[in-house]
Amino acid sequence: MTSFFRPMDRRTMLRGTLAAGAGVAFGQLLFSGTAQAYGWSRTLNQGDSGADVTELQIRVAGWAADSASHSRVSIDGDFGPGTAAAVRRFQAAYGLSVDGSAGPNTQAKLNSLEQSDGSTLHFNWSEFVNQTDGTFNGGKLSASQVKENVRRCMYKLEALRKKLGGKPITVNSGFRSIAHNAEIGGASDSMHLYGTAADLDVSGVSNKTVYQKAETCGFSGLETYNTDHQHVDSRADLGRDWWWENGTV
Repeated sequence: MTSFFRPMDRRTMLRGTLAAGAGVAFGQLLFSGTAQAYGWSRTLNQGDSGADVTELQIRVAGWAADSASHSRVSIDGDFGPGTAAAVRRFQAAYGLSVDGSAGPNTQAKLNSLEQSDGSTLHFNWSEFVNQTDGTFNGGKLSASQVKENVRRCMYKLEALRKKLGGKPITVNSGFRSIAHNAEIGGASDSMHLYGTAADLDVSGVSNKTVYQKAETCGFSGLETYNTDHQHVDSRADLGRDWWWENGTV
């Protein structure tokens, strides 16, 4: 398997070392607990199914639409038209052959976006842990479930970052424990309690622009951009209704 060497930088040094959680099921989510460099064993095409399709869907979920749309990539292990369309958008964005088939080149690019601890290229676990104790404990789900939701959020944020021209994204708040959320006056059923949400800042980019790009990334919860940060979440993955406060759909 091809390895990817990268110079050590501050982000790499700060990456958390939490162990990957065991795979468990919750609602509509499939918690795969996948670690680095997923071992793709076949080219994936529309009509295929299996755990490898589930992992593909997680990694291309941020490429759900070309324009503002209540569209999301279903994480169900079945390679349907929505998954194929997301693969094509991913391929186009990264200069790959656009055929909707997840072959070796597409799989290699997907793996290049993952770091050795299971986080993604431009995001690390330490950005998402509960700010009072540095863990994924104390939320509405088990720590392993929360961590898997965070991982899925990271891949959508990788897509958002790419669509913003590679502008670095700062995560001000990721997962929150129930206690910490109450301390700061968060909503009692905040998506932060499940690990599906993030509050973002992008230097030099307006929240409105971040919001509009997020409308194409499969995020089903978007708080108004008229604040000091931009909130994004994936509440539809938990079976909740879509909520775009300034949405155009």
